[in-house]
Amino acid sequence: MGEVEEKPAISTFLPHFCGIKPLFMVVLVAELLAIILTLGSRAEASQLWQILSLTSLYILWISITCCGLLCLLRPQLIRLSNGWAGFLVWLILLLVTALVSEVTHYALGETTYQLSLDANGHLDLLLKSLGISAIVGLLLLRYLYLHHLNKQKEVAESQFRLQALQSRIRPHFLFNSMNTIASLTRSQPALAESITEDLADLFRVSLSDAGHLTTLVEEIDLAKRYLNIEAQRLGKRLQVEWHLEDDLPLNALLPSFTLQPLLENAIYHGIEPSTTPGKIYIYAQYRRSKINLSIRNTLPNDQQSSNRQGHQLAIDNIQQRLDIAFSHHATLNKSYIDDQYQVRLVFPHPRRQL
Repeated sequence: MGEVEEKPAISTFLPHFCGIKPLFMVVLVAELLAIILTLGSRAEASQLWQILSLTSLYILWISITCCGLLCLLRPQLIRLSNGWAGFLVWLILLLVTALVSEVTHYALGETTYQLSLDANGHLDLLLKSLGISAIVGLLLLRYLYLHHLNKQKEVAESQFRLQALQSRIRPHFLFNSMNTIASLTRSQPALAESITEDLADLFRVSLSDAGHLTTLVEEIDLAKRYLNIEAQRLGKRLQVEWHLEDDLPLNALLPSFTLQPLLENAIYHGIEPSTTPGKIYIYAQYRRSKINLSIRNTLPNDQQSSNRQGHQLAIDNIQQRLDIAFSHHATLNKSYIDDQYQVRLVFPHPRRQL
């Protein structure tokens, strides 16, 4: 099976100032700062709106110019350590502030001093602007750095949780599979070799990196290998029907080893205890930028299933791994439909561009 490229680790605390969200946050902070400065000024109430508009325009010039420069300089900034990158960003903010202050002074003249900075002259305006920019810049950089550290901590904790969850995967079919292989070694050595390869692939995936994401097509292939092993052991007692839509995005990513534990549950609780043939139905469809996977299995009667209660361990395990992978945007629900047990998995996948 091919490897899937993992998400890069968080390396810089600086956001991507070319994006809409960071730019919106900068504009929001600039407006809040303008409001605070205006309310804190000594201006009369009748002049507040005029002063607020001038101050907002002044601060927005500084803020948006800084964002533009940081967007252009991002390739160079991300190569630096966080300390040097932060210092350069702070220095750029001060230089832009000085430049905008000078341009404003020479462009607007005396109107400049109607800003909420209560400046008494050219030099006073420059010094007050630089002082406010220096303090606000340091506070924002400190916030971004602490947010970066918290994000790194979350990533580390997620990896630890994934490793713990992955270590709990202990397929019940191991010994049964080994017995099946042993029984086929003499009579059907080629089939025994094929099953051994399938079993090796299953355990290679179960022992792989817990943070690994795989494609839907690889998960389906792994599920088919598992069902092929169980079919050799259960024979006609196991019947499987696949219903995969033609437009299913098979390149969609999901946590590895997601489908197999659900199929294992279906066999262990639904097929094995039954004295009559049982069926497993696998449905997959793509709706509204989400992939819907359903696994449904027939159930034995109450007397047959009395000693095999509980599906919850695998369900909880997979739900936690989905929460980590999709930031709680995936769901895993179980239900009984027409005397059959169903597990329905829904996870997001961006709609393909036409």
